[in-house]
Amino acid sequence: MKVGIVGLPNVGKSTLFNCLSQSKAQSENYPFCTIDPNVSIVNVPDKRLDALDKLIGPEKLIPTTVKIVDIAGLVKGASKGEGLGNKFLANIRETDAIIHVLRCFDNDNITHVDGSVNPVRDKEIIDIELQLKDLESLNNRIEKVTRAAKSGDKEAVREKEVLLEAVSFLEASNNIRSIQLEDDDINKYLKPLQLITSKPVLYVCNVDENSVSSTNNHVESVKSLISNEGANLIVLAAGIESEINELESFEERRMFLNDLGLDEPGSSKLINATYDLLNLHTYFTAGPKEVRAWTIPKMATAPQAAGVIHTDFEKGFIKAEVISFDDYVKYQTEAKVKEAGKMRVEGKGYVVNNGDVIHFLFNV
Repeated sequence: MKVGIVGLPNVGKSTLFNCLSQSKAQSENYPFCTIDPNVSIVNVPDKRLDALDKLIGPEKLIPTTVKIVDIAGLVKGASKGEGLGNKFLANIRETDAIIHVLRCFDNDNITHVDGSVNPVRDKEIIDIELQLKDLESLNNRIEKVTRAAKSGDKEAVREKEVLLEAVSFLEASNNIRSIQLEDDDINKYLKPLQLITSKPVLYVCNVDENSVSSTNNHVESVKSLISNEGANLIVLAAGIESEINELESFEERRMFLNDLGLDEPGSSKLINATYDLLNLHTYFTAGPKEVRAWTIPKMATAPQAAGVIHTDFEKGFIKAEVISFDDYVKYQTEAKVKEAGKMRVEGKGYVVNNGDVIHFLFNV
């Protein structure tokens, strides 16, 4: 699963990417600094993993991860090839979700590609370009399916109806992710087109230090704009996150955060929000050799969760011995959990809960 960081040039995408990955993507004060997408595999912060580490003391501790991609800045006209438009749109099409960074701070020393700070305008510029690209994809498909629809092919007729409805929706300045259609129609006719505006999105308001623990007018205008989108928003200061990354010790970072009135770095909140955006959650395997977090889709069954470890585990699934994370912490050892009768034996239909500690039994 891969998430793309997008936005206009000079809104803080590469700075934010550096904070997330602790790598050093080039970050400069001019447009199109990022040309080829930078990719990083980022550990997902999870205090539950740390708690299991303290209880068990394994030889290895392995967190789950998410892939973050820093994509070149987009400008007006990208759908027609302006700037690095074609490259941008090809890269974003390959992602599963979008982190849309909006500049929500004023600073005369950092130029804006359009000359002034206006996150509402910036969002609308990118929305329009993505919608135009999706319209192109839809119209190309309509041309192909029209011939079959004219011959009386009922499937083609229905597909054309759905595609035309999607076109009308986009032309009204809407994104496909919020279209109201039957799931079957979406899965059969829209999903195969990999429409960019169908991808889930998380808006990130990049603010200055004064607004990181409160708000400002720019942030409030974005909140108002997206209120009907069903999208999430978080506020962070990429500049401050960069300073936090430069600090050597945990104690120094904690003092810095306390001075700002923050509980945790914004980058940690962003990674977890991204994980949730992808509709994922975590279960754990735990033993003296290894405590490990595993990524699964929400609503995954026990055999599907086992298959993430190895396909043979899913094929030969017998049962799962399940301990809730809270019970593991309460009783502190697996043996004491069993004594208290808190270990459950679950079968093939069990839907794995976020934070379950699981031991799978299988036969191949």
